[in-house]
Amino acid sequence: MVTRDQTTLLAVCTLTGFSAGTIFLLQRCIRGNQIRKKIKVAQERREVVLGLMKEAVIRLSAQHPVVDLEDILALSIPELSCKCKDGSLSPEMVLHTYMRKALDVNAELNCVTDFLPECEAQLEHIKKRKNKGLLFGVPISLKENFYYKGHDSTMGLIMHLNSPATKDSVIVQVLKIQGAIPFVKTNIPQSMLNYDCSNPIFGRTLNPLNHKKTPGGSSGGEAALIAAGGSILGLGSDIGGSIRLPSSFCGICGFKPTANRLSKLGVKSSSPGQKSVSAMIGPLARDVDTVVQCMRALLCEEMFQLDPSVPPLPFNEEVFSSSRPLCIGYYDTDGITMPTPSMKRAVLETKTLLEEAGHKLVAFTPPLIDDAIFDLVVKGLFADGGSTFLDKFKGDIVDPTLKAQVTTHGIPSWLKGLLSFVVKPVYPRVARLIKNVKGIRSVKDLWEHHEEVEAYRQNFIALWKMQGIDAIICPILSPALAIGYPGKVTTAASYSILYNLVDFPSGVVPVTTVTKEDEEGVKSYEGYYKDIYDKLLKQAVSDSIGLPVAVQCVALPWQDELCLRLMKEVETLTSKRLRKSP
Repeated sequence: MVTRDQTTLLAVCTLTGFSAGTIFLLQRCIRGNQIRKKIKVAQERREVVLGLMKEAVIRLSAQHPVVDLEDILALSIPELSCKCKDGSLSPEMVLHTYMRKALDVNAELNCVTDFLPECEAQLEHIKKRKNKGLLFGVPISLKENFYYKGHDSTMGLIMHLNSPATKDSVIVQVLKIQGAIPFVKTNIPQSMLNYDCSNPIFGRTLNPLNHKKTPGGSSGGEAALIAAGGSILGLGSDIGGSIRLPSSFCGICGFKPTANRLSKLGVKSSSPGQKSVSAMIGPLARDVDTVVQCMRALLCEEMFQLDPSVPPLPFNEEVFSSSRPLCIGYYDTDGITMPTPSMKRAVLETKTLLEEAGHKLVAFTPPLIDDAIFDLVVKGLFADGGSTFLDKFKGDIVDPTLKAQVTTHGIPSWLKGLLSFVVKPVYPRVARLIKNVKGIRSVKDLWEHHEEVEAYRQNFIALWKMQGIDAIICPILSPALAIGYPGKVTTAASYSILYNLVDFPSGVVPVTTVTKEDEEGVKSYEGYYKDIYDKLLKQAVSDSIGLPVAVQCVALPWQDELCLRLMKEVETLTSKRLRKSP
């Protein structure tokens, strides 16, 4: 059947004498110019709002001068909020200090996508209230996909430009109730299904510790801004490590709660409708105490009322503050992604510290991780054969960091099957990956897949309980990868995405940095499969001396406070060790 567009094209060809190919190329050229014009307008608009931010800094700093900006930037959230409440600091001082710092950081790293001028109205509002809230006077940064009334959440895609939110997300509403002041939104990778941080609208964000490295993604702008001091607390989202990977790469703390512990209403998802792998929102900060204070503030009656689908479970102080010795499981490899030397060392050194502090450490091996990652995670994420992912790029420019992913998903299903068969003898992991992005054929098969996911989750929990474990420490991908590599080594997210599949709360804490010995060890890195993914990962983590390395802490579903307690314990013990070091 000939479509209307094809009929129009044939008519134009007849009238003009040009070939269909020539007309097609002309249409493509026109469409490309239209896209570039939209991008240019969006970029110019960002420059305007950043200009407004500079003007606000000048005005507020003149009205509320600060002697030493660094003194304010050095304060923890409890200290900062307390000083705002007792009047020794004005919220205006704190706000313009962080705005100034964010502008400086953005000039270097390109991590801010939008300024929220409504922050000044919010500031005036909280000053008049009797109930100041747990985050009174605290400037907050938001990942770009959080709805904020009057502002876009583009996900780096043209299709979402000029579509401002009509209301704040529930989490933004709760932050405001608790006295926080959202003031900027931060950069993401295009579509957010990537752990690099670049898109055609806002460009690339750099790692503040090494500009040749990515800050990670998809909450990369958040992690970069916080690590560089431009924000004290940020909110991100996580479907495969999108909070934990950038936190690891930038040397800060990040926490992914149990999937329905916090409201996700008004937070744009990279995979709407997908149910096999759980997405979640959570905080990023320079220390665990700030992450904990954020969770305390968000788990409040107002959130439970604004989103009745969230279980009304307030923060459990008894669990978090407990000092009883824990039984902690540990593993230093998942058998899929060979840990870098620094990743393995980070876990084993942390294990020793925890043992010396009186905790019991037992070896733990999660069940059938390779089946979980390839047959459950990959197949579930792309049950539609990648069509939802590809739809995002229609009429858009594909960022270079996503071209490998877009090309793979664009291959017809029959050809994916053929390629999987052909490469299996030489590259079995590549073949398994291609096979599982083909998609699920029917609703019946999808239901069976969901049943398999739940069976795996229950098997994992049973094994955990059989060993009497309270929590787990394990690797998280570290150090930061070189720019452009995450889209080529998606399998390396195996350490983080496992806990989205089983929906366990998990967080990361920086514990060490890459040493010369670690760097030397990377030279002999071969990986478990010795395939293209292993070769690319070796290249991606090279030249990383001095970059941070983190460990991942994990607890059972709804035991978020226990996970945070372990994170705090790891942070405290690591700090003591560093103080003792010569």
